[in-house]
Amino acid sequence: MATGTLTIDLDAIAANWRALDRLSGSGVQTAAVVKADAYGLGVTRVTRALANAGARRFFVAEAEEGALVRQALGPGPQILVLSGHMSGDTEMIHDLDLTPMLNSLEQITRHLEALPGHAFGVQLDTGMNRLGVEMLEWQAVAPILVEAGPELLLSHLACADDPDHPVNAAQLKAFHDMTDGTGLPRSLAATGGILLGPRYHFDLTRPGVGLYGGLPFEAALPTLTLSLPVVQTREVAPGEAVGYGCAWVAERPSIIATVAGGYADGLPRTLSGKARLWDGDTPCPLVGRVSMDLVTVDITDLAELPRSLDILGPNQGIDALAADAGTIGYELLTGLGPRYTRRYQERPA
Repeated sequence: MATGTLTIDLDAIAANWRALDRLSGSGVQTAAVVKADAYGLGVTRVTRALANAGARRFFVAEAEEGALVRQALGPGPQILVLSGHMSGDTEMIHDLDLTPMLNSLEQITRHLEALPGHAFGVQLDTGMNRLGVEMLEWQAVAPILVEAGPELLLSHLACADDPDHPVNAAQLKAFHDMTDGTGLPRSLAATGGILLGPRYHFDLTRPGVGLYGGLPFEAALPTLTLSLPVVQTREVAPGEAVGYGCAWVAERPSIIATVAGGYADGLPRTLSGKARLWDGDTPCPLVGRVSMDLVTVDITDLAELPRSLDILGPNQGIDALAADAGTIGYELLTGLGPRYTRRYQERPA
């Protein structure tokens, strides 16, 4: 096989959900964010594992993603759409029993007119200035909307990954100002918000990246291994260059492995000359540039030629690799390419 193998530990994802559920405290429901194909790991298998762990509410980014979750889970679990009720979504929202999180006066009008009596929530802007109904708009429409019975009032923290950032407290206050006294269920905390403590939890938390082993949930179990096959090895003499632009030149007699995986597979060019791949517990430096389909790795110090090398696994998690690339774990996770063979590990129920 000339494609990498992405092994996904569904039991670890379920365990991470249970751990975040415990951190959310008694009386607080814990949902699961499965947008972007469950952060690149496969929405069908991941949502079923999370449902088996106890999750009953799932957040997606758009109605089309909600359709995939409904297909995976069938009727019953609630699927909440963060982009709200977009033009053209009405039939899908109705037929698949999706719950749009309405973000604007336009969406509120569209939903109440097109699907009166159909479940909805409202997303409020408490200072992120991205999605949500703003304070003055909410004050104008709240009496009507509260009477209509939203399933949930939601807002999103901009700086939850930084516990000491003053915006966290400012958004918490704004959320209280907008929602206190409504008597409606509320949600403010994703993974980072859960870790900020009970003041941020309200009625529902909605962990995302922490489920998949990413920061800021440092206690998360690792959930994936990415093994890349060695396509060819060659001996390189001192002074010889490897890869595009002759960016790496051997300083000693070297053995170079050409490995299947490149920027078309979600391995950014910024990893060039920085990343390490692993043969068991032995690190091997990535040398030269990351190209579309291939990387080159210095395996001179290995005792035997490997058949594959791991770029993600127990010795190097998604955030460590992301740091080498100058990005964040979210981006690497959601960018893992379609060419990988995905294998799922799960103990029988």
